Amino acid sequence: MKKKIYSIAKEVIQSEINALKKLKININKSFTEIVKLMLNCKDGKIIISGVGKSGIIARKWAATFSSTGTPSFYLDAMNASHGDMGQIASNDIIILISNSGQSDELKNIIQYTSRNKNIKLIGITSRKDSILYKNSDVSFLMPSIKEAGPENIVPTSSTTSQLALGDAIAIACMCHKKFNKFDFKKIHPGGNLSIQLKTVGDLMSIGKKIPFVNDNVKMKQALKIINTKKLGVLIIQNQKKQTIGIITDGDIKRIAQKYKGFERLELKKVMKKKPHSIEKDALAASALSIMNSKKITSLCVHEGKKIKRTIGLIHMHHILSSNIS
Repeated sequence: MKKKIYSIAKEVIQSEINALKKLKININKSFTEIVKLMLNCKDGKIIISGVGKSGIIARKWAATFSSTGTPSFYLDAMNASHGDMGQIASNDIIILISNSGQSDELKNIIQYTSRNKNIKLIGITSRKDSILYKNSDVSFLMPSIKEAGPENIVPTSSTTSQLALGDAIAIACMCHKKFNKFDFKKIHPGGNLSIQLKTVGDLMSIGKKIPFVNDNVKMKQALKIINTKKLGVLIIQNQKKQTIGIITDGDIKRIAQKYKGFERLELKKVMKKKPHSIEKDALAASALSIMNSKKITSLCVHEGKKIKRTIGLIHMHHILSSNIS
């Protein structure tokens, strides 16, 4: 029994692999035309529809496109014939996915788009003699394949191919637009990847929260400031507002043990010079790595190459509280 189940699973997967191999061979000029058409869609919308299992795939296409920098939405083919056709307007691109290309529910959409020359129709089908193929501005012919399972009746290999084609189009558009991980983060603020892509600038303390002190300040006053700011560190600046040093609460404890009357010492005489600084657009995870390697708990933050112009402070607690590791 177990051996037979394993065998069925492997046959299904192999059938879908074979379908993907055929799809790979079929990637041609039509694919390029689809990508170009979508990239040039500046004033309109990209709308995707399908029926049955192809409709589910269409919904996935829309989700993948939108999440990779190509805004689009799914149109239910059945509801389109009952008022939702009003969502389609001039300059839009309609993508219809249908294995047969003959689904009745899609015929109304095809007819509607054909009346407006400013609406472009992209047809994804496996039949060259279908209504969808013949009436599309750009048609992509899916390869003829055998569905997995007995009787060739369950949409399996065909929907896998449709899914892969949508991913290929999405990534082609994404690469052409140079859509990167930071763009991805902006539209996925709640995802784990977005958390890991947070920058130093997203988390750092700024403005009055930065524990700046002048280098002439004495330790007695420095103690009050470090307790008020509650970051366990002071960033020391000269008269030109340039960062020249740093001192931590741990440093202060060691200085107190070493010097009598330490409260009268000026910070410039006991501070650590040339503090570590990181660019504000660096990943917070990189800041954490530096802290761990240097065995420190905070970093000054600068912008561009202006290392001495501190614009923020990032503390290890800022990073760990954001679940970055």
